[in-house]
Formats: sequence, C-alpha cells, structure tokens
Amino acid sequence: MARSSFGKRDRDQAKKAKAAAKRERQQRAFETKRDEALTPREPATASTDDLLRRIEEVHQRYDEGTLSYEDFVVAKADLLGQLPVD
Repeated sequence: MARSSFGKRDRDQAKKAKAAAKRERQQRAFETKRDEALTPREPATASTDDLLRRIEEVHQRYDEGTLSYEDFVVAKADLLGQLPVD
C-alpha cells in the first residue's frame, strides 16, 4: 500500500481549510442579511435615480476591489430592495 506524499496531504489540508473559510464567509453574509431583513426599516426616502447611482457606486467599489463579494451582495440586495415597484 503506497503512502500519500506530504505535499499531497498539505494540498488536501489547504483545500479543506479554504473550503471551510468560504463556508464561514457565506454563513456570516447569510446571517447578516437575515438580521437586516428582521430589523424594521425606515421608509425609503431616496429617489430612484439616487438608488441607481448608489448601486452603480457599489459595483464600482467591488470592481476596484475595495468591497468584498459578500458585502457587495448584501449592499446591492439592500439597495435593490428599496427601489419602488410600480
């Protein structure tokens, strides 16, 4: 029976650690979004143009790398949720 190399073992451990960190980030993002959904909000007073401008800013910050993916998703969902639906 052949033994695994140390390199393979290290790669497997690194892969598992990366997957665990990703699950943790996703769970935190989900919990944050859930908590925000349960928190009562003030009525939206921003205009549609202002909300669209803020969504564009969120996209720009994400593209520049100053906003993490999880924060991008939460911010975008929040802003889209404030858009009036006719």
